[in-house]
Amino acid sequence: MDVTPTMVAGEYEWVREREDVVVPLVNAVREDLGALFGLDVGSVDAAQYRAVVDETFADGDRAVNVAALVALLRDLDVDGDYPGFVVDEVLGRELAGTIAGGQPLRLLGEATFHFADIHTHGDDDEAAGADDLDAALAAGVQERVPGWGWTEEPSPFAVEAAVERADR
Repeated sequence: MDVTPTMVAGEYEWVREREDVVVPLVNAVREDLGALFGLDVGSVDAAQYRAVVDETFADGDRAVNVAALVALLRDLDVDGDYPGFVVDEVLGRELAGTIAGGQPLRLLGEATFHFADIHTHGDDDEAAGADDLDAALAAGVQERVPGWGWTEEPSPFAVEAAVERADR
């Protein structure tokens, strides 16, 4: 694989155009997780999805890693699929975490990847990594879009003195 700025731009376009598959998956995951936790979680629309993709690929250091992981998953196939189960899970989890960002969203993106992955099933003619790619995009993006109440309020664990100094 030759990762160049042109390749990264191509993967950006591919991911951005994947909204018709990823946005419904994001919303299914949010709905199911909300039900499990007894929460009303906001849905995600195509504009929010594209905004996260744009923000992700605008950060060159993140973009190069996301593009490489996307390209690997798009092309990853293993005879019989099952022997490749671990590698597509590892790459998918890493992609979800990279899109989600810093902690704790990274960890939540990685965990959510496994939940999203049970909602995806690739076709027999698709590469083994294709469904993991969609699950990873959904898991990472959903962490970056508002809708979870706890992310929309200041943390009760912030130290006041540190907050005041940071505001100066």
